[in-house]
Amino acid sequence: LLDRNRLLAFLEAGFGLGPGEEARAEEDVKKRRSTAAKHCRAIMSAAVKDAESGRGTLNLSEARLPNIPKWAREGIPLQFSLMTTVVSDCRTSRDGSTTKMVVELQDGHRVESVVMRHDASSKGGKAKGGRVTLCVSSQVGCKMGCTFCATGTLGELGNLTGGEILEQVVHAQRLFAPGGAMDDGTAVGTEDAAPTHVSGNGKGVGVRNVVFMGMGEPLNNYDAVLAALGPMTDPQCFALAPARCTVSTVGVIPNMRRLVHDAPGVSLALSLHAPNQRLREQIVPTATAYKLPALMAALDYYLASGPKVRTMVEYCVLGGVNDSEECARELGELLRGRDIILNLIPYNPTDVPMGHLPPTPEAVRAMARVLTGLGQFTTVRHEMGQDIAGACGQLA
Repeated sequence: LLDRNRLLAFLEAGFGLGPGEEARAEEDVKKRRSTAAKHCRAIMSAAVKDAESGRGTLNLSEARLPNIPKWAREGIPLQFSLMTTVVSDCRTSRDGSTTKMVVELQDGHRVESVVMRHDASSKGGKAKGGRVTLCVSSQVGCKMGCTFCATGTLGELGNLTGGEILEQVVHAQRLFAPGGAMDDGTAVGTEDAAPTHVSGNGKGVGVRNVVFMGMGEPLNNYDAVLAALGPMTDPQCFALAPARCTVSTVGVIPNMRRLVHDAPGVSLALSLHAPNQRLREQIVPTATAYKLPALMAALDYYLASGPKVRTMVEYCVLGGVNDSEECARELGELLRGRDIILNLIPYNPTDVPMGHLPPTPEAVRAMARVLTGLGQFTTVRHEMGQDIAGACGQLA
């Protein structure tokens, strides 16, 4: 039921739209589409709340949803499930800051999602204060083949639907419900337990930031990512601010440009990882298709879309590969004049064929010092969840 595209198609068909609709007057078609969209939004809003509370089915009573047609009220339980995925494993890091969920999809494939509690004291997998960020997966595997990333070793095995992406948010919100999921993956909510955070009202403790930085290249599954972003930022559904939703990409240029218009206000993170074309091709094999000058032009196009657009450039620092002060100087020159946040990410060890090594702390500090000296706002990512293989580059 969280797959908006499928639910809307069902409602539009019920209103006589689709094949043969050209026989109807244009105004009649517009009215029917508008009505179907209105019902879709109301049903999804109810579905989000019921799913987060741990209910097994959607409450479609007339008292709750008085305006939806009888055929929809009767047909939805027959054709849709409230949730199609389950958490098959759930582990929390020793310091309590990070929880990795293994989510099993309806086709049997599994993806991983990570809940990160920033500036928070945690006990038993429960955050107490601070920001909560969810890292979601958009594909099973990935075909981009970045040499430091465990997901890339799988190849591309499939795309998630918009609903399967949103269900990761639901599973994360359930962690904050009374009796929420613990390390054994059991007790994921109860029939009438309400989560501390209720999506749609912006109150309480729960996920307030979503980053598409899990398994897969989000812009290679563009339609599903877009279908998930709509309800994520809808005040009646998950109620996340667009700027708190970040789509990460290694640089699928055509879809970077589309995203500006299709999801205005959503933040972008460009996974750059190298200061020049030659080195980037060694780290990101698909860089041969998307050259650095065209990538920078696409980044500038995104930056020009509005004064409040939040854009980050991610740079995975690999020991002995791209961690020199010369790389830092070249990177600073490449990014000069652009209003971005540069995030240096020390490599997290994982089982990849290239056998990369983490950089030394001294090398990372030296890079940050050079970049800051060149006027580039630079941060160093704090490692979270490495002990549960939940850190950047470790999901598989």
